[in-house]
Amino acid sequence: MTATVGILEVSPRDGLQNEKTILSTGAKVELVERAVHAGARRIEVASFVNPSRVPQMADADEVMAALPRHETLKYAGLVMNRRGLDRALAGYVDEIDVVVVATDSFCRRNQGMSTAEACDTAAELVQEARAAGVFSTITIGASFGCPFEGEVTVERLREVLQRVVDAGPDELALADTIGVAVPSDVKQRLRLARELAGPDMPLRLHLHDTRHTGVANAVAAVESGVSTLDASIGGAGGCPFAPNATGNVATEDLVYLFDRMGVATGFALESVIESATWLEERLGKQLSGALARAGGFPTS
Repeated sequence: MTATVGILEVSPRDGLQNEKTILSTGAKVELVERAVHAGARRIEVASFVNPSRVPQMADADEVMAALPRHETLKYAGLVMNRRGLDRALAGYVDEIDVVVVATDSFCRRNQGMSTAEACDTAAELVQEARAAGVFSTITIGASFGCPFEGEVTVERLREVLQRVVDAGPDELALADTIGVAVPSDVKQRLRLARELAGPDMPLRLHLHDTRHTGVANAVAAVESGVSTLDASIGGAGGCPFAPNATGNVATEDLVYLFDRMGVATGFALESVIESATWLEERLGKQLSGALARAGGFPTS
C-alpha cells in the first residue's frame, strides 16, 4: 500500500448542500479556514448551480471572494454548465469538477439531461477549463448503484467511462453517491477505470457512508492505487436528488484509520475532530462521524 494518500475536503460543498440549516457566508468561510488549519490542501468549496435547485449554495460567488488564498491551497468548484463554469472562473477557482451520472434516470433528476448529453457537456466544459488554465475532474456519479434504476452494471460503467476518458479531464473520479459499494466493487471498478484511463490518469474516489462501508471502501481504494479520496468533516452531506443519500465518509474517520496504518494524509486528527464538533453545533445536529464521540487512540 502507498505511504501517502490525499484527501479532498468536500464539507463546504457536498457536506452542506443537503443540510436543512443553511450556514452564513462567514460560517462557510470559517469551515474552509478550519479545514486548512487541519491540513487540507484541496477543498471543494462551492457548487455554481441554480440557487433555486440548491439554495445552500446560493452564495457561492460571495464565498469565493472571501476565501483566504495561498499558493499551496487548491479550491475546487462544482459546475454543471457553461454558466456555472463562467461563475467559477470569475471566482478564480483552481479546479472544476463536472459530474456525469452513470444512469439516465438519476442524471435527468440531477442535471436535467441524459447521461450521453452530460458526457457531451462535460467534454465542452473540460475543454473550456483547459483553455483557461484550470484543472478539471470529471466525476461519474452513481458508479456503483442508482436509487432509481438499481444496480449499475460493469458494462454500463464501461460505456460511460470510455466517454469520460475521451473527454480528456485531468483527473477521473468514481462516486458511490448513495453508499452501496463494498470493497470488492471498489477494486473491480477501479481496475476498469485504470484499464480505460491508462497508467498516468490520477484516480479519485468519492465515498458515502450510508451503509457504513465507507472506511472499508477507502482502504480498498488505496490498495487499488487511488491517489485521492473525498471526505467531509463530521461526515456531513448527501445528495439532494437521491432519496435517503446520507452523508459522506467522515474526514476524521479516514485520518484516524490511515494514521494507525502508517499512511500519511497531512491532516491533524485532533484539529479535524474539533472542527467536526464545531460543525455539529452550527448545523444543530449530530453528524455521523465516529471520532468526534470516540476520540483518538491512544488518548495520551
